[in-house]
Amino acid sequence: MSRTVSRRRFLTGTGVAFASFPFISCSTAKVAPSDRIRVAHIGCGGMGNQHIRWFSELPDVETVALCDVDSDRLAGSLKRLTERKPAAKPDTYADFRRILDRKDIDVVTCATPDHWHALVAILAFESGKDVYGEKPLSYSPREGQRMERAMLRHKAVFQLGTQIHAGDNYHRVAEIIRSGALGKIRTVRLWKTGGTRGMGFPPSEKPPATLDWNLWLGPAPYADYTPVRCHGSFRSFFDYSGGVFADFWCHIADVLFMSLAPAGLSSVDARGEVPSDGIADTPKWIDADFAFDGLDVHWTTTPPQVPGAAAMSIGAHFEGSNGTLTCDYKNRIIRIGKEAVGDLPDVPVTLPRSPGHQRNFLDAVKSRGLPESNLPYARKMTLPMHLALASFRLKRKLTWDSAKEEVVGDPAANFLLARNSRKPFDW
Repeated sequence: MSRTVSRRRFLTGTGVAFASFPFISCSTAKVAPSDRIRVAHIGCGGMGNQHIRWFSELPDVETVALCDVDSDRLAGSLKRLTERKPAAKPDTYADFRRILDRKDIDVVTCATPDHWHALVAILAFESGKDVYGEKPLSYSPREGQRMERAMLRHKAVFQLGTQIHAGDNYHRVAEIIRSGALGKIRTVRLWKTGGTRGMGFPPSEKPPATLDWNLWLGPAPYADYTPVRCHGSFRSFFDYSGGVFADFWCHIADVLFMSLAPAGLSSVDARGEVPSDGIADTPKWIDADFAFDGLDVHWTTTPPQVPGAAAMSIGAHFEGSNGTLTCDYKNRIIRIGKEAVGDLPDVPVTLPRSPGHQRNFLDAVKSRGLPESNLPYARKMTLPMHLALASFRLKRKLTWDSAKEEVVGDPAANFLLARNSRKPFDW
């Protein structure tokens, strides 16, 4: 049976009348490089509003639609946009599927909760649209695989919203590591302080009239509404995400993958605990060890005991045969011998700098090339995070077959690589 999602079936199967959609007559051809790019934004929370602001400030973008399942958030986003850009007149929708059949939309941005990321992107690819999608890439490894297949099949363009990827510091760190000035890198330590809070034991309640709770849940298992499961704290629940770890993994693992492109992942061993003071179930803290070909990577919830790390709430520490480099988003400390410096002037600039993360994406939309945080790159970077969460949940080390992309001899772990979606949002 074909795994391609039928948008028509998806629309009619969820009680949204396909015939009620307005028919918009225009060409489905990709925009010419000289034309304006028509963008729709799906998800109008904190990061969604950043998307709206970033893209609306670009001269070749026209914001044509906003979408959110919460009418209060949607109205607030529309108000903020039109105050900044009085000429903007976007249509507004509660259901993102109304955007999919508009033939005049070139790009969608997705800032929904994590459990919607893959389905929004795949449906957008199938409707002929390019996607700027927020991190993490997907809820599960299998979703990431399906996203990549759909993107390739429909020749779409995708950029993961790892905005820090465009910064100069990550580019400079990658140049220094790749130059060999620190020697052979055998160990990298990553960290992010903080973890899931328990959230207490709030009772279920009726969802606010402004929120379509059923559509917010979408493919996730049904759960009665309580505010802590929704806006702002949904990542505290495995039904929708993987906690602070899932949220911040790609923020800092990105500099590792930019610098070393680790390959041949063979094992993942995670440990930690969940909160005991509430209904949240994602890690209160998590530490994990990853074995790649010739490289050991360690994630910790507290900074490692290396100089300079304690001052960084998130960071990466590269250990080379000739020296070390410790960095966060904006800073780096290089140690060779007893000397600590911020740069190595003898290492030349070899990587082209980004014109800006959103600009890079739109340039790729016009050229049909690969943006910086493209989907194949993002999927490789995201996969270790998913495996660490599986190891955490099962409380055992996982042996990974990188060629087959499956856990060796562990049906329970392989079961956690995917999830059956809730009807009628199954795909």
